[in-house]
Amino acid sequence: MKHAIVIGSGFGGLAAAVRLGVRGYRVTVLEKLDAPGGRAYVYRQDGYTFDAGPTIVTAPYLLEDLWKICGKRLSDHVRLRSIDPFYEVRFDDGDVFRYTADLAMMREQIARIEPRDVEGFDRFLDTSRRIYEVAFDQQAEQPFHEIGALLRAAPGLLRLGGYRSVYQEVSRFFRSEKLRVLFSFHPLLIGGNPFTTTAYYCLIAHLERTYGVHYAEGGTGALVRGLVDLIEGVGGTLRCNAEVSQVLVEGGRARGVRLASGEVIESDIVVSNADAAWTYGKLLGHHPRRRWTDAKLARARYSMSLFVWYFGTRRRFDDVYHHTMVLGPRYKGLLDDIFRNKVLAKDFSLYLHRPSASDPSLAPPGCDAFYVLAPVPHLQSGTDWREQAEPYRAAVQQRLEATVMPGLGESIATSHMLTPLDFRDRLLSYKGAAFAMQPQLFQSAWFRPHNVSEEVRGLYLVGAGTHPGAGLPGVVSSARILDKVVPDP
Repeated sequence: MKHAIVIGSGFGGLAAAVRLGVRGYRVTVLEKLDAPGGRAYVYRQDGYTFDAGPTIVTAPYLLEDLWKICGKRLSDHVRLRSIDPFYEVRFDDGDVFRYTADLAMMREQIARIEPRDVEGFDRFLDTSRRIYEVAFDQQAEQPFHEIGALLRAAPGLLRLGGYRSVYQEVSRFFRSEKLRVLFSFHPLLIGGNPFTTTAYYCLIAHLERTYGVHYAEGGTGALVRGLVDLIEGVGGTLRCNAEVSQVLVEGGRARGVRLASGEVIESDIVVSNADAAWTYGKLLGHHPRRRWTDAKLARARYSMSLFVWYFGTRRRFDDVYHHTMVLGPRYKGLLDDIFRNKVLAKDFSLYLHRPSASDPSLAPPGCDAFYVLAPVPHLQSGTDWREQAEPYRAAVQQRLEATVMPGLGESIATSHMLTPLDFRDRLLSYKGAAFAMQPQLFQSAWFRPHNVSEEVRGLYLVGAGTHPGAGLPGVVSSARILDKVVPDP
């Protein structure tokens, strides 16, 4: 059997390993960490279970397809539960908006803020649907490694206004600044700045409304465990504590990898689920590159990073919803500080995740498990996170206590932090960016690192750094593209 090596066990790498194994490759997945998952790693501490992320599951049919091609059903391994409202959004003035699948409730809440925007909401949903049908249905699983693919797609995509940003597109439908914020923040969930991310990502509204928002019982880690079972079921192998230091190239073709330990593993093809900039700048750093040179990698615009605080409480906070956005006093100013100025601001907007609201098994009886996430600049900001992590965490705690979690400080039972340093050193992400390159117009589709490597034959890319981009639907779709570009064994 021909041998395929998959570097990294994030959702993109795991999905790729399943698909290659079904097609007849002997697959070896190599993972740097001591357990699979990548960004979906699971921390267990003091009786609490914390998903590192992602935590919002959309387009579950993409996952169901992986079980189907193995002759199994997702529901036999993992139970996905629909969550509605999708999330609650708390504005800085204390106003709470329940973002729900119930269109009548959405219109009622919009009318309370700005009655004239109800009609705009309906037009926005129609636009989101039309973008989805072209940019996701038709393009997300199309390989863009040939310029012809871009030329064929360009007319339809341009008609959809991809030259506008998400915020600009949303502003065409809503007069209220509060509603413009509400319907434009989605790119932040995949590492994009709403003021520069291409308007194609307005499709997320239709994606959520069509397939819903879901939670995996047992946490996202349950999906990771299920995918590992599928890989092993088709004859594949997962090796943890196996960091790849180099992709071996012979005659212009990938021939295997060298591990940090010095071990060499030969293969017929290599699939990298590692950060795309890391793949080219480090794993292929020894190989002459034509397109993704060190200079070009340095010039690219990368996503923000994240500060994530995982904490468990000795009591339950039943007034806190499963997914809550706690918005700060600034929107564009804060995003400018994060993406453009690259300074660590004193204010922040937060995503608060309380999975124990839906699954009490993730915390001891009568307790809650949380994480709170704050977008922050990547490491080009020069922030010394060894010094700033604890003061920043304390400020986040203070903000939560003042808004949605009074009495939090006296209830904390366990705590763990993740900073941009962890994204760089633990997850090997270039500049500590949490979502690879930003999803701007000229860093999307053909302009993004291709699924078929431009530099080395027999090397393929999956995950957030390649087409179609970050987020669970994006990285799982990148693995589906392999069926079209990787030859049969």
